[in-house]
Amino acid sequence: MSAFVRLALSARFVTFTLSVLATALLIPLAPLHPVWLGLLLVGAFLTAVGIHDLVQPHHSVLRSYPIIGHLRFLLEDMRAEIRQYFIESDTEGVPFSRNKRAIVYQRAKGDLDKRPFGTKLDVYATAFEWLNHSIAPKHPSAEPFRITIGGPDCKQPYSASVLNISGMSFGALSANAILALNSGAKLGGFAHDTGEGGFSQYHREPGGDIIWQVGSGYFGCRDAKGGFSPERFAETVAAPQIKMVEIKLSQGAKPGHGGVLPGAKVTPEIAAARGIPAGVDCISPACHSSFSTPMEFLSFVKQLLDLSGGKPIGAKLCIGHPWEFMAICKAMLETGITPDFLVIDGSEGGTGAAPLEFVDHIGMPLRDALNFAHNTLVGLNLRDRIRLGASGKVASAFDMARLMALGADWCNAARGFMFAVGCIQAQSCHTGRCPTGVATQDPIRQRSLVVQEKAPRVYHFHHSTLETLAEVVAAIGLDHPSDFRPHHISKRISQNEVKTYAQLYPMLAPGALLDQCDDPYFAQPWSMAQAHTFVPMDDIQN
Repeated sequence: MSAFVRLALSARFVTFTLSVLATALLIPLAPLHPVWLGLLLVGAFLTAVGIHDLVQPHHSVLRSYPIIGHLRFLLEDMRAEIRQYFIESDTEGVPFSRNKRAIVYQRAKGDLDKRPFGTKLDVYATAFEWLNHSIAPKHPSAEPFRITIGGPDCKQPYSASVLNISGMSFGALSANAILALNSGAKLGGFAHDTGEGGFSQYHREPGGDIIWQVGSGYFGCRDAKGGFSPERFAETVAAPQIKMVEIKLSQGAKPGHGGVLPGAKVTPEIAAARGIPAGVDCISPACHSSFSTPMEFLSFVKQLLDLSGGKPIGAKLCIGHPWEFMAICKAMLETGITPDFLVIDGSEGGTGAAPLEFVDHIGMPLRDALNFAHNTLVGLNLRDRIRLGASGKVASAFDMARLMALGADWCNAARGFMFAVGCIQAQSCHTGRCPTGVATQDPIRQRSLVVQEKAPRVYHFHHSTLETLAEVVAAIGLDHPSDFRPHHISKRISQNEVKTYAQLYPMLAPGALLDQCDDPYFAQPWSMAQAHTFVPMDDIQN
């Protein structure tokens, strides 16, 4: 059966197909009776609507679901009308609130994102958070906020935007989605993380800045046995487009969990990007084969630094056992080797597919993890050598301010940028039947995502969010988001109790862990951490 016939008979196109057939059959009958003529006009109208839906570039849903896709927009309009009579709270219990999704869509499309009548949030609800503004605000910065990433041994430091695209692999996302994301990054001068699926032709083509993620499968730099290949790494990292290299230790949504891409889904394009045989199961192990101790990890960091010619080398991880992160820090003190950056991924981060238990209950949430990592580095006098990124449900300027107050130098976002290229959270990423062409390798479904239409939306979302961040920074009375501190954020603990982040999150003085630290939150795991092994001291003694 030809691809055209399969397409015509698919459930997505059945309404359009029936409209075309009905119109064709009614043409000879129309002169016989007014009823037939009326039905012909209806069929012709629906056919014209379907053709328009198929060729218009703006709405991915309509390109995938001609005619019937309009029902979605009708229901959205009805819901918007109904919501005018109700108050919706943007609480922490909502996976990714409608309000946040609306902000992303509006900013991506360049629409007005202002609201009438004040807040719709319950400001007396437990867990409500806010920023404390200044009575003497400043003028918003006209220059985009950037930071320099690169430690003392880095020869090619990178000036990065404070908001970048988080890791999403080609294979998990479609070719068109990758093209749109990287094209938007090129327009806006920010970075695009490849995810662990390799540096593909679709990342290369637009020319946007790249953060190359090297995971446990070493895709793009692996040998025939699946191990790390220094030669292939050096060959790939030499591309001027690659600005930084990120070693993926773990992912927030499924830390400690590997993955398998079935051979049937390993297309020639995916195989080329990952450096694996087409049609063969692609395995991402749960852990790296190049290192198994803190000291070996830092040796691997040094190896990549040398092979890259001095580009910034860092790691992405979701913190689990606190003594394991501290073990890496003890190894830093012993060897003098420090990564240029660390990206802390919260357990609330997203993924295309993971067991429910991993999504909901494994890994440290972002704010706790970021606070722990930042203060550990401060307590060891290492913070000035290492930049910290943060990722996990970042979608707004407030999200960024909240994380920067806890120590982040910059933020990465995945979900927000996916919304910008058309994701509607259909939650069918793992099925390959994404209705908007974002998370699928089906060439017919991919065509619904028009790169030239979506790339500017990626740029607009980034630009508008940072523009709002500049206004927030100025309202607080600051010059740069790096000036945010924990006391700038307040949180309602109960109906009659409010605390600042400075009161809620423990803070260490510089060098505190090098002396006699009396804070058990840090002191206990520090006493358990060992530079030569991830096994805690208690287990060694027992």
